[in-house]
Amino acid sequence: MVTTAAKPRAGTGSGTLYRRIWRWHFYAGLFVLPFILILSVTGTIYLFKPQIDRWQERSYQALPTDNAVSPDQQLASALTTFPTGRLNAYRLPQRAGDAAMITLVFANGDKLDVFVSPQGQLLGARDPASKISETVAKIHGTLLLGKWGDWLVELAASWTIVLILSGLYLWLPRPFSAAGTLWPRLSLKGRPLLKDIHRVTGFWIAGFVLVMLASGLPWAGAWGSAFKWARTELGLVEGRQEWKIGTAASEPQHDHHAEGMPMPMNMLPASIPAGLTLSAFVAKAQVEHLAFPALVIPPHAPQRFGPPTGDVWTAKSEAQNRPLGREVTYDPETGAETGRSGFADKHVVDRIVNTGIAWHEGQLFGLANQLMGLITAILLVAISGLGVAMWLKRRPQGAVGAPPVQGSLSKRWPIAVIIVLGALLPLFGLSLAVILTLEAVLRVLRKNFKARIAGR
Repeated sequence: MVTTAAKPRAGTGSGTLYRRIWRWHFYAGLFVLPFILILSVTGTIYLFKPQIDRWQERSYQALPTDNAVSPDQQLASALTTFPTGRLNAYRLPQRAGDAAMITLVFANGDKLDVFVSPQGQLLGARDPASKISETVAKIHGTLLLGKWGDWLVELAASWTIVLILSGLYLWLPRPFSAAGTLWPRLSLKGRPLLKDIHRVTGFWIAGFVLVMLASGLPWAGAWGSAFKWARTELGLVEGRQEWKIGTAASEPQHDHHAEGMPMPMNMLPASIPAGLTLSAFVAKAQVEHLAFPALVIPPHAPQRFGPPTGDVWTAKSEAQNRPLGREVTYDPETGAETGRSGFADKHVVDRIVNTGIAWHEGQLFGLANQLMGLITAILLVAISGLGVAMWLKRRPQGAVGAPPVQGSLSKRWPIAVIIVLGALLPLFGLSLAVILTLEAVLRVLRKNFKARIAGR
């Protein structure tokens, strides 16, 4: 919610605290504006990842199902073309007539998605990183700038949280008036009307934006690393973490072992593990009715998170709607079930985080979730644009036009709030400390300069 240096509405409070919060809201808005535009556009595109992925695989869908062969024969077809590969995962077709996607892993750590028709014909192959949705995820998570981009995105997200919270403080009606607070006064014209629309719209979407931002923090480099440390080192949660952190969060879902680093052959899964074959475990996975994408994974296959799988076959769902996720493991010799876990079996902390991630990605409750995310992004961009328009209308020529501040704070609670926010949002706290230090240094230099001028 980018505001301007105009005088506050009568009755809204014109004291030092109000103007200080207004000033920080103003500067935060100017800083985060370009990030809001980039992240809103890329985030909106990523909301529709399932539709985009299916469209990109359209050539491998609605195929004839006559004379279908077994998954073992489909795997053999893939390995005939790529003999140095090893089975890493078999993705069950989403619908009858869709090709199976067989992910192969190679000794250098690279992975390849191979599409095989129901009749066992190899239709095509791709690098998992070539997916449109993966490219969008990289832009959204790192701005294609690696770790520095990840930190910039987290910094922008942190300041956007401050922007929303400060905007809510400025929105508080003093005294209460529904018009101009809960709905805009359409009788107004020009800048006053723009300000009403900015304030009211900001209020109505504030909760959605805060949830969207907070649910993305577990992926962020600094915040996510601190959370992971608290989760594991303090013993708060047992079991592996099922989401990535920092630059790894924007890598393809089927990860490289270590990009550019060779993978020892003894770390690769066998192409046809001893015991029952792929077909037997695909049949077991089909009975489970796992949410798409449903994978069948051989023993010792490299995984998205943590070490490779153990001495078991695994059938699992990697659905973005994470509450639908389930995993079943089987003995490779007998096919007997050896383990089963689902969303309800996770620690409450992991359930909360995974639910937030599903919401963030627009997959918690289908199309409605996607549309809510889309509307939120559009309105966030719109009120940011309105803020800029108001600023340009009011900005004095040759000046930034930030709200002036006079006097000193008489209340201490804002300082406590800033300390808490700085602790909860480490990059915000660090950047704020840098800004305040620079301000103090400039203030001293300005004072010394004036003193020298006066002494001449």
